Amino acid sequence: MKPNILRLAAVILFCTSVLAVIASVRAQKPPPGQNEIAVSLSSLGIAVPAQTPAAPAAKQEKTLGETGKNIQVLKSLPESQLGTVMQYIATSMGRRCDFCHVNKGGNNWAWELDDKAEKQMGRTMMKMVLAINKDNFRGNTQVGCYTCHRGRNQPNSIPAFPLPTRLPGSQPAPSPPAAGQPTTAPTPAPLTADQIVAKYIDAIGGQAAIDKMKTRVVKGTFAGFNGVAMPFEADLAAPDKFHISVTSPQGTQERGFDGQMGWEKGPRGVLELGNPILDQMKSMFSSYRNIKLKDEFASFRLGGKDKIGDRDVLIVSGRAADNHRERLFFDAETGLLLRRISFTETMIGVIPEQIDFEDYRDVEGVKLPFTVKVSSVEPGLVSTRKYSEIKLNVPLDDSKFKMPPAPAKTTP
Repeated sequence: MKPNILRLAAVILFCTSVLAVIASVRAQKPPPGQNEIAVSLSSLGIAVPAQTPAAPAAKQEKTLGETGKNIQVLKSLPESQLGTVMQYIATSMGRRCDFCHVNKGGNNWAWELDDKAEKQMGRTMMKMVLAINKDNFRGNTQVGCYTCHRGRNQPNSIPAFPLPTRLPGSQPAPSPPAAGQPTTAPTPAPLTADQIVAKYIDAIGGQAAIDKMKTRVVKGTFAGFNGVAMPFEADLAAPDKFHISVTSPQGTQERGFDGQMGWEKGPRGVLELGNPILDQMKSMFSSYRNIKLKDEFASFRLGGKDKIGDRDVLIVSGRAADNHRERLFFDAETGLLLRRISFTETMIGVIPEQIDFEDYRDVEGVKLPFTVKVSSVEPGLVSTRKYSEIKLNVPLDDSKFKMPPAPAKTTP
């Protein structure tokens, strides 16, 4: 039984990597030189967009069964989830793509080949995960690769010593105070989820101060997963317009959204941004993101208590109108938002993404974080933004958010 589990685990990483690359390669074949730019963007922690124009919002997204090659298990997986799922499996297994996939040297991958036994075992493991969730959890994704592997190729099947200390048994209820003895003050009722969110609004300055925020201009540095800090600027206009620029050794990368169309400008020229890249950018740079939480979520409920570093935190679970769910971590003393974790439910696992907020400072009556850290299973999304300056309600020319014209072609 144990060898089978190990083999299955190995294959799962391989298969997922293969599928991710196959779909990516087939869906967007880059022109000459695009790979170098992609590496540059990833090093900045900025996802690389597809070369094709954005699809209409009403058009249903294609699945891997429609776009992939030699896809046998994840046929119904939305194409946009492929990269995230592959990274999730690799992270769960503590392996790289070539553990399962065939590499013929450098960037020459034969993703569709089934030459390695690990790939076949990976497919078996995926089927096992799907069956467990279907038969035991009504199809809800409760079990995934990380459930057993926890960053190891071979999951632990026996307890590791020393065993954790057992919690003490339940204690008898205290006796009531004797007659004539003073009684202790009653414990105050815990805050409700809505009260915790309201305390956060008050902590950052109050609703009136927030409503006055129409534009925001920030400057600082942006570091991707490689840790190299690059000069960074962003202009935000309510409710969702933004323009950002990051200066790297390869040149300046710009991205913007005018409320209807997203775009990118860089060494490759001017490109239209589509989803999921555009949604990722909007989630990071919309003006009221992380501030007007009641606009983001349809409902809240208490999620318990925890610690972040030496700070006690209260957890609130938020559920959006589209059923997307997140966990929000508020400082129990100050009320400030210290962390939010979003969850993407896929066929073979629930994949988290974490954002941490640090170094809150007062900016014209509103407290804003000057350090924002994004942690993800996808290296291209891992980033740290450190702001040296934030200004509110600076007049911004609306043309800055619009897609610039493509540069004129020169004739030889």
